[in-house]
Amino acid sequence: MGDPPGAATFGTPAEAYDRHVGRYSRELAGALIHAAGVRPGHRVLDVGCGPGALTRELVARLGAEQVAAVDPSAPFVEACRRRLPGADVQLAPAERLPFADAAFDDALAQLVVNFMTDPRAGVRELQRVTRPGGTVAAAVWDYAGEMTLLRRFWDAAVALDPSAGDRDEGSMPFCTPDELAGLWSTAGLADVRVSPVVVSARYDDFEDLWRPLELGVAPSGAYAASLSREQQIDLKAELRRRLGVGQEPFRLTARAWIATGHVPR
Repeated sequence: MGDPPGAATFGTPAEAYDRHVGRYSRELAGALIHAAGVRPGHRVLDVGCGPGALTRELVARLGAEQVAAVDPSAPFVEACRRRLPGADVQLAPAERLPFADAAFDDALAQLVVNFMTDPRAGVRELQRVTRPGGTVAAAVWDYAGEMTLLRRFWDAAVALDPSAGDRDEGSMPFCTPDELAGLWSTAGLADVRVSPVVVSARYDDFEDLWRPLELGVAPSGAYAASLSREQQIDLKAELRRRLGVGQEPFRLTARAWIATGHVPR
């Protein structure tokens, strides 16, 4: 299986990610932690940690010595280590986790399942490193529906360039409740549930939203950065029109699906 569209675009600086979809990450992390039933005393793994939004929330609740994290992006791992020096942060893909069987009480993956080279193998690895009775959980954007920023972005891109549909994150697998439930069940997890959560992010103005897209982070940013200056101007205007925002501060909402399942005892 080849890499998903845009999987290689997370080699950009952590700060670029923070200013793009990272704005939503802290609120989403809290929802994922709650859904997974993480409790004080648990040892938890964050798979696909990125710059460390979920890792930070876990450290705040559990203590750094109870938290491990992995990511295949060297810049993100470096940023996560710098921001959370007490946590065990390693460079590794989800499909090959550098931990023993049943090493954790819970294994979480925030906004990464769609970008795994082999999602089925990745979820099996999350299960392998989680103790019997522990929870494997993940959050995935509702790319095709109510993740407002990305849905409006790709709708604007396709309106101007129909070939952009090939890069639309809404076409990726495992971003619907049925697909996620099937993935979790196929991995052998029990008590599988998929539920929605809506989070939001604040922007100072439209320029605050647009600037990170020019830096090439994530599939949306990679597409924007690949355009000519004239094409970027057209896309910027079309996106702004579809969002209906301007020079005043505003908020956007984003829906994600959270999948949870327990490792059989």
